[in-house]
Amino acid sequence: MNDRNLINLNIGELKVLMNELDEKPFRANQLFEWISKGVVDYSEMRNLPKSLIDKLIDSGYYVGLPEIIRSQESRDGTVKCLFRFRDGAEVESVFMKYDYGNSICISSQVGCRMGCSFCASTMDGLERNLTGGEMLGEVLAMRNHTGEDIGHVVVMGMGEPLDNYDELSKLIRLIHNPKGYNLGLRNITVSTCGIIPGMQKFADDFPQVNLAVSLHAPNQELREKTMPVAKKYTYKDLIQACREYTYKTSRRITFEYALIDGVNDSKNCAEELASNLKGMLAHVNLIPLNEVEGRSYRQASGDNVKRFKDILEKKGVAVTVRRTLGSDIDAACGQLKRNRKG
Repeated sequence: MNDRNLINLNIGELKVLMNELDEKPFRANQLFEWISKGVVDYSEMRNLPKSLIDKLIDSGYYVGLPEIIRSQESRDGTVKCLFRFRDGAEVESVFMKYDYGNSICISSQVGCRMGCSFCASTMDGLERNLTGGEMLGEVLAMRNHTGEDIGHVVVMGMGEPLDNYDELSKLIRLIHNPKGYNLGLRNITVSTCGIIPGMQKFADDFPQVNLAVSLHAPNQELREKTMPVAKKYTYKDLIQACREYTYKTSRRITFEYALIDGVNDSKNCAEELASNLKGMLAHVNLIPLNEVEGRSYRQASGDNVKRFKDILEKKGVAVTVRRTLGSDIDAACGQLKRNRKG
């Protein structure tokens, strides 16, 4: 994108810009701090001289956060926003309250090309990647909208983060910078459907960032039926890559497992999954499926969820059932956007 939105620039890039504008390098730090606070109006950046502000405006530089097109708030405090960027592209983000603090689930792409058959965000394919600054913009815009601090960021919304690796990396470095948002690396979680080369690079580049793998099946045959990525990166290879990730980083890996009625919620599925994960530094997050209009899949029954969890626990696998948030709003990724169109 040929854009002059300053939110896309790190401190080094801002220093280059300051040099081009014949300004002192320390102005880059000041500008970065204001941007990281979600301030978009130059007049509110009180320590910037008018001469610099005039140069930025004359050169077409601006600080832009995504516009809120639609917002829903759940009874439990969950807030979901449909954001629109300057070029018209739209994505969704979800703000959630937990005992450990506030969290946001952000999107990394406009749409998705992975084709998972139970997901709403992939139904229209991939429109474009988000920049690292645009991803940061989701966090800042949501913080401005809710008026609440956000201490945990999960890249698990629309899109496949590792399919947009360079911009994901920029987001992490932008939001972690101590002169800006200063979010701890262990307070960031990145989810993937299992792009093995990206996982391997991620382990080298960001060993302190949490990794979650959307598994959703206990074997290759079943995973292929719901997740086309399994045809390229097989189940066996993915599990091995996950083991290697835990060896290299000494960090626990999380497996996301959406329980779908009559598809992957049987006793045999639970036992096979437990066998595959035996001895791994791992945690299984069982997710009651968010049902999506236009998809035939239905949420597993409460009894099956409990049975699945009990089997994994008895087999020595760490497991929790994800707390259901936002059940009274369009909570699944892509639903708010699609329902607005409908």
